[in-house]
Amino acid sequence: MNSEAKNPAPGIPPMELPEDLEPVYSNMARISHTPSELTVDFARMLPGQKQMKVLARMLLSPVGAKLLLRALAENIARYEASFGEIRLPGETGLASDLFRQVHPPEPPKTE
Repeated sequence: MNSEAKNPAPGIPPMELPEDLEPVYSNMARISHTPSELTVDFARMLPGQKQMKVLARMLLSPVGAKLLLRALAENIARYEASFGEIRLPGETGLASDLFRQVHPPEPPKTE
């Protein structure tokens, strides 16, 4: 097993990653909950696909889910500080999304 013990927080043991662990790409998640847990199902949606298969399921306590939410918010803030704002589809008009880099030609300078 591969040990990931870079700088664990005090009191938190280091994580061990299995050598055969394969990352899973997901672009779709479904979240449901009961009074005692939150369930996040991760799937991948591809063009022409009629049904999505759940690739991974994460079960969290309400406290664990809130801590994950906080950790994600902190990491997204750090990401955006380094690489710029993450723009979500639909936040601007389609024309802005497609043509925001296009600028009209500047008029010729006359002296």
